[in-house]
Amino acid sequence: MNIPESNSNNHIKGRIQHIHTHDVISEVVLDTAAGIITSVITTSALKSLGLVVGQEAIAVVKTTQFALATA
Repeated sequence: MNIPESNSNNHIKGRIQHIHTHDVISEVVLDTAAGIITSVITTSALKSLGLVVGQEAIAVVKTTQFALATA
């Protein structure tokens, strides 16, 4: 997968472990070396990208801040 505008600091490779499909949104669970990442995307985007369980994919981080709470 080629993401020219990205660098190694904002994307994480992994393999799709599970997909929860709903009418409008879907959850894609990606198993990476950094741990499990769950992405919520539109079901339309899921179909357009042709994502399937077992496929290699890349999680692209598009935010500069994270919210934290006490454990």
